[in-house]
Amino acid sequence: MSKANAVITLRDLNKTYAMGRNQVHALRGIDLTITAGEMVAIMGASGSGKSTLMNIVGCLDRPTSGTYELDGERVDGLSRKQLADIRNNHIGFVFQSFNLLARTTAQENVELPLLYDRSDRKIDPVAAAREALERVGLGDRRDHQTNELSGGQQQRVAIARALVTAPSLLLADEPTGNLDTQTSMEVLALFQELNDRGLTIAMVTHENDIAAYARRIVELRDGLIIRDEPVADRRTAKRGLSSSVAV
Repeated sequence: MSKANAVITLRDLNKTYAMGRNQVHALRGIDLTITAGEMVAIMGASGSGKSTLMNIVGCLDRPTSGTYELDGERVDGLSRKQLADIRNNHIGFVFQSFNLLARTTAQENVELPLLYDRSDRKIDPVAAAREALERVGLGDRRDHQTNELSGGQQQRVAIARALVTAPSLLLADEPTGNLDTQTSMEVLALFQELNDRGLTIAMVTHENDIAAYARRIVELRDGLIIRDEPVADRRTAKRGLSSSVAV
């Protein structure tokens, strides 16, 4: 894979936790490159290291050793403030539990990341949030409060919030875990549409059926990558939707 268009480059990445007198090796020498425009499913059983890997990729944690480059910039040795700036400017997060603020509108939830933007970008939060909601098909729901939205609509708001800072990377942690089958297909169809437009997506999932909608699968076991291969027969989420559902 070309390093020139690499979004994520991990080299000999290790993460060790101290548990009393014992050491737990969560990651053991991970080498991984994800290039611009990929949609990668990160898989593994509980304790495989996939959550630790995603925390490091998301700049929520630091490796014990090894290197991590995001968009060509070395980030493994940055300060907490610098990591926070990287998260805000380069990475969008989508979580299983949505993590939306209660008693606030969809518009206000999506504006939130821009209120913490310490970069010199001149972005109108109101206009940017409106555009992001339009992008996920919720332009007509922007004044609705969180409790007035369905689970699928709440996840779309979360995706819009992740997109509002124009990130180079979208990290999704079990994004369909709390959704029914039909709504999961809607979210996956949206992910595939965003990916087709060039957005790089890394998605944690423990379900083979969900991973089949990605372009590539990276599977971990005991802190090691045991599988890294393209999806041979990639599924298209729109085909799983009834014709009455708009995506």
